[in-house]
Amino acid sequence: MPALVSRGRGRRTINEINMVPFIDVMLVLLIIFMVTAPLIAPSVIDLPSMGRANKTPDSVIRIVVNKDESLALSLTQISAKGEATPPLGAQALALGEVAKAVLKAQNGVAATPVVISADRSVKYEIVVKLMDTLQRAGVQRVGLSVQLAP
Repeated sequence: MPALVSRGRGRRTINEINMVPFIDVMLVLLIIFMVTAPLIAPSVIDLPSMGRANKTPDSVIRIVVNKDESLALSLTQISAKGEATPPLGAQALALGEVAKAVLKAQNGVAATPVVISADRSVKYEIVVKLMDTLQRAGVQRVGLSVQLAP
């Protein structure tokens, strides 16, 4: 209910908002946050680390997901010194054909690793579908290729 003020001839209402209670509440909240902020411990996220393998694999099957979401499969041989030779040839595939081609390229050696490299602009959904397809086909070692920022 608006307050009534009598000045001289008659009564009139005050149409202003009283800011004092609002300011009091805000100052109390500010003090509460200032006292509790130093007490809150920052959360620590443990990111997974990448270990080194005891033995370098003899060959690596690489699947490249291009900007236009096309897939290319190539087999790379690794020398005894750990140096990768150029790919032995790349073939363009559809998502449904990848699992068969990978199993064929493994030649019965299930330990042959498969590395997926994707362009930055590709939807992550395509990479997940590719990983799911490989997992359902029974491919055991699937990894993602990363490029470290300079």
